[in-house]
Amino acid sequence: MTAPTARPAPTAGTPGHNDNTDWSALVVEDEKRKRRQRGPVLSVNLFWRSFMLVSGLMVAAVLAWSLLLDHRQELVLGAHAGRQMAGVVSVTVLGVQQSEGQRRNALLQQAASKEGLQLLRREPGDNWRTLETDTFHSAFSQAVRERLGPGTLLARSVNDAEGVWVGFELDGNLYWLKADAARWQPGSTLPDWWWMALLAMLCFVITAIFVRLINGPLKQLSFAASRLSEGEFDSNLDESNITAEVRMVNKGFNRMARELAKVEEERAVMLAGISHDLRTPLARLRLEAEISVSDEEARRNMANDIDQLDAIIDKFMDYARPEGTRIVPVNITQVVEREASLFRDKNQIRIHPRLPPNLMVQGDDTELGRVFSNLFENARRYGRSIDTGVARVKVSHVQTGDAIIITVRDYGQGVAPEKLAHLTTPFFRGDAARTAATGAGLGLAVVKKALQRIGGALELNNATEKTGLVAHIRLKKA
Repeated sequence: MTAPTARPAPTAGTPGHNDNTDWSALVVEDEKRKRRQRGPVLSVNLFWRSFMLVSGLMVAAVLAWSLLLDHRQELVLGAHAGRQMAGVVSVTVLGVQQSEGQRRNALLQQAASKEGLQLLRREPGDNWRTLETDTFHSAFSQAVRERLGPGTLLARSVNDAEGVWVGFELDGNLYWLKADAARWQPGSTLPDWWWMALLAMLCFVITAIFVRLINGPLKQLSFAASRLSEGEFDSNLDESNITAEVRMVNKGFNRMARELAKVEEERAVMLAGISHDLRTPLARLRLEAEISVSDEEARRNMANDIDQLDAIIDKFMDYARPEGTRIVPVNITQVVEREASLFRDKNQIRIHPRLPPNLMVQGDDTELGRVFSNLFENARRYGRSIDTGVARVKVSHVQTGDAIIITVRDYGQGVAPEKLAHLTTPFFRGDAARTAATGAGLGLAVVKKALQRIGGALELNNATEKTGLVAHIRLKKA
């Protein structure tokens, strides 16, 4: 068994010192096994994975579109503002040219007070910094030069005085027209934040709808496959889906489910027929032996052979039994004691259960009874001690997390390590079994399959002191 890091020592119910099972190692292995079954630490289902990928793509597209729109709008707004500035300069120049003396001074004072415009002489030693530092002001400068001429200067500061400065020539003299920078700055080119939020929400909603439509058929197929693995063959996936690939997969899966249902039905009929056809002549043979055979030993041997054939039929039926089980809380102690009480011959087997009175697990009473009956029968046949010739069996338990591990241990000769993995293979027998082959070779295979039906697991090991076989049965705690 396998499972997480070492947890606290086994809870109440751990066998005494006479049981040589390494319980601490068993708990550690069980925790490791559960950790492997849980899979990766970070795991998301297909819907959220697709949702995040498509959402990221849409957000990236929206951001790229916003940046492109922002750049385009800055070019447009810059050119428009530049044409306006060129118009202001042209009007100012025209006003200065058409006025003289006090009228010119009054005009310049009025332009400074109302429009924030100042006309200043441009000196050769002026220290100025260019205005073309971004997209808006580059477009702004280009539009001004297109109107006023390529020799026009544009600056964002002159002699450390901030503003929008336009340098031009008037009547052979060089001038600066200074404007308030705040009036010639671009406005916000991006939508308001609530528009952006609304757009993001719309993107997420559309993404969720698209992803659900894409993943819907796959989710249905996954659900149908899980039901099929549990023995439910009534698959009815949509065979009229508009997507050709999905439609073909659904048709193939439905056809496979119908074929499996047909095979299962034929198997059930065949098994019922085999049981009836074989047991009827066996019953007649038993009756004939009792009536016609006078030799008591021969009659007893014939009866034993008939019993053996009947037991082999039971094993075949148990192994091929349909998967219909109902998982409910079961008192495993009562099941073990009930099955142990059926082995009454103390000269062949002695079973010592060491379980608390009310040990509850999740399972099926019939399947669990079949599990322990086959384990006890296997121990009776192949787990007898060399010194006494009696199979001594101990049943104990340990609790680890949400699981309970029941251990059934005999004190026979054990099994060669390289053959342990094959013991649950149908019709496989170990060396000891081959020398006294009175069964069908299905006992432990039946145990494994019965545990699988109820969500349990089986692990077989030799005892630590290399005398006897140990079966660890892992069940969910109720």
